[in-house]
Amino acid sequence: MSADRTTEGFADEPALEHQARWTGYGRKAVVAAAVGYGLDGFDLLILSFALSGIIATFGLTDAQAGSLTTFTLLGAVVGGIGFGILSDRYGRVRMLTYSVIFFAVFTGLSALAQGYLDLAAYRFIAGIGIGGEFGIGMTLAAEATPARLRARATSWVGIGFQCGVLAAALVSAPIISVFGWRGLFVVGAVPAVVAIVIRKRLPESPKFLQRSAEPTAYRSGLRLRYLVADRATVGYSVAMIVLTSVQNFGYFGIISWLPTYLAKDVGLDLKSSSLWTAVTVLGMMTGIICFGQLADRAGRRPAFRVFQIGAAASVLIYSQLHDPTAILIGGFVMGLFANGMLGGYGALMAELYPTEARATAQNVLFNIGRGIGGFAPFVIALVAGSYGFGFALALLSSIYLLAFVAMFMIPERKGVELS
Repeated sequence: MSADRTTEGFADEPALEHQARWTGYGRKAVVAAAVGYGLDGFDLLILSFALSGIIATFGLTDAQAGSLTTFTLLGAVVGGIGFGILSDRYGRVRMLTYSVIFFAVFTGLSALAQGYLDLAAYRFIAGIGIGGEFGIGMTLAAEATPARLRARATSWVGIGFQCGVLAAALVSAPIISVFGWRGLFVVGAVPAVVAIVIRKRLPESPKFLQRSAEPTAYRSGLRLRYLVADRATVGYSVAMIVLTSVQNFGYFGIISWLPTYLAKDVGLDLKSSSLWTAVTVLGMMTGIICFGQLADRAGRRPAFRVFQIGAAASVLIYSQLHDPTAILIGGFVMGLFANGMLGGYGALMAELYPTEARATAQNVLFNIGRGIGGFAPFVIALVAGSYGFGFALALLSSIYLLAFVAMFMIPERKGVELS
């Protein structure tokens, strides 16, 4: 991979590229990737809604309950590395299927937990499967769509995650009221069936097949070396870890405790807190769509900078709100900016790393960020325990300024053809 590759000359791309449209395979690949990532989102949020019941059943502290999300995300770091490397070696579609089955089985087993320790173990192992979803899905979508639509394609994969989160927000209360928190994890085992359907209906990525057919492309070498191939690439990788850490710390810091905060501090019942959370998720979905359009039209760097500033401001303002109606509206705006960038990381990393290590890079870098972000529920619980959730949220707004600085280390590659 050339470290000094730039976007000069992209304005002179052939007219055919500018007229490129979605292909049938591209649509199927994006849908499959979005569904896989959506199952990831569903699994993570049902844990958030189950926390109150888990605390009551096992007599846990808030910090112990928050650590269950942390264990899940630490497992995702392990799975991200493993499934990313396997995806670059054996194919995107096959490993996407296996990762879904893996986390679905152990999510189902979480319903049988008898205490904190075995539940934490189930969540960690389920996280290993969850770790494969982001990088494989984003890579599949990026490789299946033309350059001028790439950020929109990966943003639709990000929308899939939020659809899963939204579904969890809407069905959690009814399931808990009838079956208790264990019923949520039983439903979380259903994705195993979906994975089998995906595997049967979607061929492998043509870009992967083309590169894997080359005599020396996959014969030797550790794929992780592509993340530190030269000085410039090391800079990209470090910057991406900062960006993904901020993204995940902010997201999990907000979403993990939002239902509990709305119930305890704002005084909403379980049904209302589910609705308020759903509105925040709708804001996230709107933001992802807007980000994809902006990144493909104006460029990756301008889009990230607009959303990073917006996230810092909106999270800070939300932390000062007390009226339920203001919190409802503020939650939509906060969600728009704080999570609108989610889909953009897939396009950004696809353009920074070559085909033979693209899924590895996506999964390793994003899941390192997710592992660091996994400490957010625990940290938020500790800070909120002493100073309140509003104060903890206000502090959270400052991390987006760190991401703004890190973005200066990432080159603009809008429209680049994947290597």
